[in-house]
Amino acid sequence: MSDTRKTDRATTAPPPAGRGPDRFFRITERGSTLGREIRGGFATFFTMAYILVLNPLILGSAQDKFGHQLDTVQLTTATALVAAVMTVIMGVGGNLPLALAAGLGLNAVVAFQIAPLMSWADAMGLIVLEGLLICLLVVTGLREAVMRAIPQPLKQAISVGIGLFIALIGFVDAGFVSRVPDAAGTTVPVQLGGTGTLTGWPMLVFCLGVLLTVGLLARKVRGAILISIVVMTVVALVINSLADVRSWGLTTPEWPDRIVGAPDFGLIGDFSLFGAFGQAGVVTVVLLVFTLVLSDFFDTMGTVVGVSAEAGLLDEEGNVPQLGRVLLIDGAAAVAGGAASASSATSYIESAAGVGEGARTGFANLVTGGLFALALFLTPLLTIVPLQAAAPALVAVGFLMMTQVRHIEWDRYDIAIPAFLTIAVMPFTYSITNGIGAGFLAYVVVKTVLGRAREVHWLLWGTSALFLVYFAIDPIEQLLGVR
Repeated sequence: MSDTRKTDRATTAPPPAGRGPDRFFRITERGSTLGREIRGGFATFFTMAYILVLNPLILGSAQDKFGHQLDTVQLTTATALVAAVMTVIMGVGGNLPLALAAGLGLNAVVAFQIAPLMSWADAMGLIVLEGLLICLLVVTGLREAVMRAIPQPLKQAISVGIGLFIALIGFVDAGFVSRVPDAAGTTVPVQLGGTGTLTGWPMLVFCLGVLLTVGLLARKVRGAILISIVVMTVVALVINSLADVRSWGLTTPEWPDRIVGAPDFGLIGDFSLFGAFGQAGVVTVVLLVFTLVLSDFFDTMGTVVGVSAEAGLLDEEGNVPQLGRVLLIDGAAAVAGGAASASSATSYIESAAGVGEGARTGFANLVTGGLFALALFLTPLLTIVPLQAAAPALVAVGFLMMTQVRHIEWDRYDIAIPAFLTIAVMPFTYSITNGIGAGFLAYVVVKTVLGRAREVHWLLWGTSALFLVYFAIDPIEQLLGVR
């Protein structure tokens, strides 16, 4: 895969474009092929299809202030619809292999922090407001200006941190790494497997999948990631039919009783734009929206930079092509997610799996979005891929993104310390936003103590101040009497 990642940088004269999709999406110009784009689209879908199960599970398990719960069938429809529409729009409008769906973490905030304070319609209205604010930041140019103000080494550190983060996601999703229960009486926070050892058939599927994926990547086999997902899904289906497997987690590899399921669009448009102010109060709502905006803002920033860097699409200054358009579509996705009651939709770092498969353009999004559209009717069929078969792709992509660490000047402490904190905090706190915030604050502090504060762009000063509020949100809420 690595031989195609930086094709457009190294080529002085781009190859002649073809016709139709090739010319529109600049497939040949970016050193890709139609086959790679299609494989990349499939790989991205299979590594993020879990959201069709997980988002309804998270939102459907919570109650709002009045004890109401959302219907899981309607949530599945809303999740698939938003992912399909916004992924296609990103492909056509932004021409990046960047898929979008309901954001993990944000949906938990909505379910367990926001909904208990108001009705579900009010909570989803806050998501719409958050998305509109993001769009306003894009239109005014502020969001793009912040991204362009970030020094290149910090952008590289963000990519590396995301690589470690996405690998950790793969290990955790597969059950290779798990949290040690509080009752265990140990200070060790995580462990190997579920009990300190690797047990069960699902774990065998994951381990074999990792070995197969890295072996194919080392051999530079075309379609390595997708081949691994398909092969290990077949292996999982066979194992599940022959062995007594207790649990595969969210998705079980078995042929469903029915293939077609009718979508239920009952939640679409069920939101109240300003109802939250009457239910929770102005101060509480402002703080909630601030947290949502900051998290969505920088999660997307890290994802866009990381995926574009892995695809070799950044220019000499480390900027993303058509950045303003990409950020506007991402903001619109948050609005769409709230309007559909699917929670805020955002760019998915799992898109890096498609990039690892060779995708370089938005054409891959047509494939991914098309599969999400099919999931509206074929959810039982498309969710037979267990996480243990898809997660090896995330581990492999983590390696590919980690290779950018060699570009960071580790002998310069004003760069190395912020870079290290960015890289370390992301996986250790399970948050892209936290890693970026730690890196920004460290960059400003180190530059200042070295007497080089003037080298810090004013936007980084302002952003770091916001992150200071973000990290200190709990004592601030207590001082304001919110809690």
